[in-house]
Amino acid sequence: MKCLIVEDDPTLSAQLAQAMRDGGFACDLAADGTQGEFLGATESYDLAILDLGLPGLPGIEVLTRWREGGVTMPVLILTARGDWTDKVAGFRAGADDYAVKPFRLEEVVIRAQTLVRRAAGHAQAVIKAGPLRLDSQLGVITRNGMALKLTAFETRILSYLIHHQNRVVSRSELSDHLYDSAADRDFKSIEVVIGRLRRKIGEGLIETRRGEGYVLQAAP
Repeated sequence: MKCLIVEDDPTLSAQLAQAMRDGGFACDLAADGTQGEFLGATESYDLAILDLGLPGLPGIEVLTRWREGGVTMPVLILTARGDWTDKVAGFRAGADDYAVKPFRLEEVVIRAQTLVRRAAGHAQAVIKAGPLRLDSQLGVITRNGMALKLTAFETRILSYLIHHQNRVVSRSELSDHLYDSAADRDFKSIEVVIGRLRRKIGEGLIETRRGEGYVLQAAP
């Protein structure tokens, strides 16, 4: 999963990014509204964390432009503005959740994971996919009740496939949602990891569609 953090306080931005990475996200950072609006409109993200009091463009204007431009990713607003009128303005502009500073980083990560899970159509914290179970809050994946021994990158790939089970996920889509914008994207690495995952979770669960991508086959 990949998130965009639009926050002008460098210390808070770094803390949020570290917490989100610990929670299984790749992160891009924007320090002002203009940069944040551009990244959100041109890159693929599973979630945006958006401050309201930004230099350049205000957060509400950033969100309004995203929604008017057809950007549908969940948006979690973080702000020092706790008045009800500010919350109403945020929700009317298209926010999905709202947290007032000061907040605990752990709470932000859980809220973010919940928004991403629900956007993919999963109501419960534990997502089922055939014999696999993903605890979306703990980031733990089990098969038939036994925890799988996965690397961080394997967990991120398999988590994305579980969130989007029973549909084709292209290598480009995986790349867009697994790496931050500054990272070197390597399709061969993804293929290697998919091969390792097949050995760890059992053959037949991840199907390759030639020329299209991968499908995690799971019972509806």
